[in-house]
This record gives sequence, C-alpha cells and structure tokens, in this order.
Amino acid sequence: MIIPVPALDDLPRAAALIAPMACRARVVAIHGAMGAGKTTLIKALCRTIGVRDTVVSPTFALINEYRDGRSQAVFHFDCYRLESPDEACRLGCEEYFYSGALCLIEWPEKIADLLPPQTLHLYISVLDGEQRQIKLGTMELVELE
Repeated sequence: MIIPVPALDDLPRAAALIAPMACRARVVAIHGAMGAGKTTLIKALCRTIGVRDTVVSPTFALINEYRDGRSQAVFHFDCYRLESPDEACRLGCEEYFYSGALCLIEWPEKIADLLPPQTLHLYISVLDGEQRQIKLGTMELVELE
C-alpha cells in the first residue's frame, strides 16, 4: 500500500488511514531519512488515537510514554543514538514490544533483529519539497528500497 502525502499538512489524513493498522500491529517501525517526517507522522498518529500529551522525539531520552484516548500506554522510541541492538536490549525494548502496548519506533533499522514478526513497517520517502510518500509493508519490502 502506498499513501501519497502532497504536503506536510496532509499527514493527519495519512495518519487516519494508518492508525487502525498500527493499532492492530502494535509495533510500528517508521523508516525514513533525517527530516523525512517520522516524528511529524508519529505526532499525527498520536493525535488520531487520542494522545493529549505533547509528542516530541525522544532523541536523548530514547523512549517517551504517552497515554491514548483510552488511557492505554503508547511508547515512542528514537533509536538513532543507540550504539547497538545490545544497548536496546539493556533498555528493555523487547519487553515493550511484547507488552501489547502500541510502540512507535523511529530509526528501527538500528534494532531490526529485535522487532517482532508482526511489526508494521512504514517507509517515508521525500519526493519534492513537502511531498512525501508512505509505503506500508514488511521489512523485506523496505529492504528492497
């Protein structure tokens, strides 16, 4: 599935399409270059599912916790600064992934071997200016990019 995003203002529409699939998968890996809109998409997804907290990239904290509209935990990971998958293991990432809570992961390629098989992979591509394209699929699909 490919979702066109003509401008960054259209990310909430894309998030509304993705949210039901993300909630079913429970673990969502969001791939894309620096500045592609990973955090912006996560903000839109969180708004769509009723998160009222301020959603910011956990670049230094590595993991932020929010609550959705049903008071369920939502975990937001930024793996950019991780040195290795072992560091993620020491942080207990796998426990989060198998907790049943929604986990939204930026820079998932850093911990690819730790992701559950049912992970939903989103790949954000910058096309031109504010235009983006979001591909949904498996890790195998993303690796072909």
